[in-house]
Amino acid sequence: MTVSLTPEGEQHRPSLQPTGWLRYFSFSVDHKVIGLQYLVCGFLFYLIGGALAGAIRTELVSPMSDFMPRDVYNQVLTLHGTVMIFLWIVPVVNGAFGNYLIPFYVGARDMAFPRLNAVAFWLIPPAGLLLISSYFITGAAQSGWTAYPPLSTTTAASGQVIWILSVLLLGGSSIFGGINFIATVLKLRRPGLKLMQLPMYCWAMLGTSILVVLSTPVLAGTLILLSFDIVAHTGFFNPGLGGNVVVYQHLFWFYSHPAVYIMVLPAFGLVSEILPVHCRKPLFGYATMVYSIMAIVVLGLVVWAHHMFTSGTPPWMRLFFTIATAFIAVPTGIKFFNWLATLWGGRIALNSAVLFSCGFIVNFVLGGITGVALAQVPFDVHVHDTYFVVAHFHYIVYGGTVFVIFASIYHWYPKVTGRMLNETLGRLHFLLTFIGFNLCFAPQHWLGLNGMPRRVAEYDPQFAFINQLSSAGALLMAISTLPFLWNVVDSAFRGEIAGDNPWNALTPEWLTSSPPPVENWEGEAPLVHEPYGYGVPIDQIDLAAASGSDLWSSGK
Repeated sequence: MTVSLTPEGEQHRPSLQPTGWLRYFSFSVDHKVIGLQYLVCGFLFYLIGGALAGAIRTELVSPMSDFMPRDVYNQVLTLHGTVMIFLWIVPVVNGAFGNYLIPFYVGARDMAFPRLNAVAFWLIPPAGLLLISSYFITGAAQSGWTAYPPLSTTTAASGQVIWILSVLLLGGSSIFGGINFIATVLKLRRPGLKLMQLPMYCWAMLGTSILVVLSTPVLAGTLILLSFDIVAHTGFFNPGLGGNVVVYQHLFWFYSHPAVYIMVLPAFGLVSEILPVHCRKPLFGYATMVYSIMAIVVLGLVVWAHHMFTSGTPPWMRLFFTIATAFIAVPTGIKFFNWLATLWGGRIALNSAVLFSCGFIVNFVLGGITGVALAQVPFDVHVHDTYFVVAHFHYIVYGGTVFVIFASIYHWYPKVTGRMLNETLGRLHFLLTFIGFNLCFAPQHWLGLNGMPRRVAEYDPQFAFINQLSSAGALLMAISTLPFLWNVVDSAFRGEIAGDNPWNALTPEWLTSSPPPVENWEGEAPLVHEPYGYGVPIDQIDLAAASGSDLWSSGK
């Protein structure tokens, strides 16, 4: 680290950074400002993606294509998937909370590359606006968020090319952020702070960033080749010109299955920060949590072809990817049991943050069970490209990330604003979201088992009632957003004053003022060796006389 000293007699130049609320609309290099920019921008796109989901579920209330034409349905479906993944979940769980928390956790004043950090965020709004505007200008892409050829090469070229350009910009943003997080965690740690003393979210973001840096360039190269096929009529993925559409699938899923872990690994880390605080217990099995994250990173790169069991894959390949997928359930299961062990015997505060965290655990386990089922070739062949896959996907992605995003907002809102959120509205928000989510997606397992194909606007009338039930759940999820929005806005002005550390937490972000100063701490950054040091210290327990519950509560 280089320290520059101001020569005697030289006056400090006035800061070019705006102050007050204006800094959130500027090219700020403060990691906290950038984190909030990610969060607010992502939530705006979440509202857009939610409106698109509402349009999809409105269309599916009736078996006939009577709410929108079929081609428009395909456009809306494509925009919904792309917006929710690339403009909501990935920017928020990585960019928003990562930028806000990681410098605190490593004892740094900012990210390793502040300007690159700002560039990474400011790629997102134009990419999102470019994507949304395609619907109104030329018609959006119609090939789904996967953009499989030959569908992507035979539908309207302009919308598909705009889709590719926007995803390339978003991929560049992810790569810049991943490089920044790796450098910050590995190189900016406070002297004396060891890797195995970092909060779990640091490990989650380190693993996620490795996946981002390794897999995202593969997607970028693939989409560039696809754009050549569309614009220049090359034959990379065109069978008529010697290309192979299955090669596209391999390249696409080499990124897009790790993308699932790019979304859920940060969520794992955030839950691991929230539960110990509100259970007043150490995080159970710290070392095994770290090793399981790294195992997921490694295994996440070698399971992509389980999406392609119906694409003519040979038996040996099916066998390998079935086994690899089954193995990745092991480190995920370790995390599940460690969270349960953290909850067990703790002094649990059933506030909104804990309720959403527990909702995440329930939903993610259900999604994981269906994932193990889909990894079995005979079952996958039966339900591939049906609504069973839609249900599984949303239990993992929405149940496994969006619930955590809301839990994290309820947990860290006092840190960001200095005020508390209304718990009554928070519990109402959780209740509506949990019921609406399960009402929407649980019945879709039945639809898939009975053969209803996904991504179609028209379906057999026998599925009408279940689709109407699912649409009712989607409506409830939409309604659940209203108390949340009111809570966030109203509490910013009239919420109870939180104080610096309302949760009595031990992690470094709570050991400064709320909201924090520009460089995080007024003096030297605190050195936190035990971020989860709740409960009775082990050296204060008489091991010969202690009961099992005493040892359990100590986390040892």
